[in-house]
Amino acid sequence: MKRDLVNLAATTYDVVIIGGGIYGATVAWEAALRGLSVALIERGDFGGGASANSLKTIHGGLRYLQSADFRRMRHSIHERTTLLRIAPYLVHVLPVLVPTYGHGVKGREAMSVAIRVNDALSFDRNRGLDAAKHVPNAHMISRAETLALAPGINPDGLNGGCVFYDAQAYNTERLTLAFVRTAENIGAAVANYVEAVGLVCADGRVRGVRARDRFTGDVFEIRAQRVINTAGAWTSVVNGWLHADPPPPRLAKAINVITRPLFKTHAVGVSGAGRLYFVSPWRGHSLIGTDYALHVGDPATLRVTERDINGLLAAVNSALPAACLTPDDVTFVHRGLLPIDGVDMRGEVKLSTHPRISDSGRGLISVEGVKYTTARGVAQQAVDLLFKSLERSSPPSVSAVTPLYGGAFASFDQFLAEQSARNPLGLRPDTIKRLVLNYGTEYPNVLRYVERAELPEALAVLRAEIRYAVKHEMAQTLADVVLRRTELGSVAPPSESYLRFAARVMQSELGWTNERVLREIDAVQAHYRW
Repeated sequence: MKRDLVNLAATTYDVVIIGGGIYGATVAWEAALRGLSVALIERGDFGGGASANSLKTIHGGLRYLQSADFRRMRHSIHERTTLLRIAPYLVHVLPVLVPTYGHGVKGREAMSVAIRVNDALSFDRNRGLDAAKHVPNAHMISRAETLALAPGINPDGLNGGCVFYDAQAYNTERLTLAFVRTAENIGAAVANYVEAVGLVCADGRVRGVRARDRFTGDVFEIRAQRVINTAGAWTSVVNGWLHADPPPPRLAKAINVITRPLFKTHAVGVSGAGRLYFVSPWRGHSLIGTDYALHVGDPATLRVTERDINGLLAAVNSALPAACLTPDDVTFVHRGLLPIDGVDMRGEVKLSTHPRISDSGRGLISVEGVKYTTARGVAQQAVDLLFKSLERSSPPSVSAVTPLYGGAFASFDQFLAEQSARNPLGLRPDTIKRLVLNYGTEYPNVLRYVERAELPEALAVLRAEIRYAVKHEMAQTLADVVLRRTELGSVAPPSESYLRFAARVMQSELGWTNERVLREIDAVQAHYRW
């Protein structure tokens, strides 16, 4: 990918998309796949907001059974299958355990009925999938089996458990990037660190976007027949440019934490403080969440407080007394802003349950999503509306069956085994596996930048990943590399030596001054200061 702002300003597009999170990325890919000329801009880095700060769960919506929302559940199941198909190196089956207590709504009988309905509604969930990606049927297990899989859960009243299967993204940051890169590979113009600062209007209609290069401060116009707003927490801000005095956005602050590992094989659902939390194994740690609180006003003022962290840990500890989690166990905090439908009588936020796709009738289409899992399906609907707005007939959508960049292979297990056996550089098997899990079929191009010299393998491969990220993945800052292109800082703060090593590689690639290096290091370290 190349960040070409001169070409961006010199071209008129069918559509320019504001916001490069998972929704902007999927809309860009969907539109480009259907033959439209597309520009995608993002004020920060691709997927750097709420899209990166998720529980990494690609789920089939089992919880929607509680409200009998079968349509939404079917949509989630379909999109989970789609991601397992088109991104097989990034999305993998995840077993989930929910302990059962008593004989009410959380009891064995109710859960047994729920999983039978779930399996019936998802009868086609494995159609066309690699066998390694098949989602098994759910089943009930005994009290003893539950305690063995989830040691430390509250044993009082425990009478067994329900095991069902969802999916988990190994790396949501690279999954979002895969959508962006696939869109760019088929003709979309994409650029990060380009902020929309206004709309270009003529004759009462939106004709493009006024944009600012966040590195130089230069302001320029991107012309297009239509604009799609996928700005996430800034959606209402962008929509407000067509109206006077828009109200301040009301959003949910969502928080997840990464901690020392609590469970080895299964994600475990536990109830604490009146809410269901999930503790998921992820890269040798536990990913725990989610807690929500009301956020009013400028999205840029989002902050996580010590009170936020302590509240989440207290709720989890009440359900897992043996965990005894403290703030010292937290290695990373995810934070993001989500749309809400309102606030209940207790002051609890009511998360939006359905995406919002709207056409202003003046050339601006807005897309506000609620789930990472269903972004592709929502993008398909948004592009259908875009073609209707353009008064053009649309070719059929093929995004549900088109592999993302790096995902074109028939069998994940076979591909991984072949690459481990081939291994021309003699790297450790775990290194090859990690590279395959992040890059898929593209990983040999990363290895072209490996120069062993006197470096140990880990640093030689890291340097290759950073060089690749700069040359091919539009990495502009140290945070782009540490948090979103590599695994270096995605579960815990990197060591000082690794962080300085990464900064020096970036310096050699981008010509940074020593002062810029220090600023970049400080910016990354600040990310871990809640």
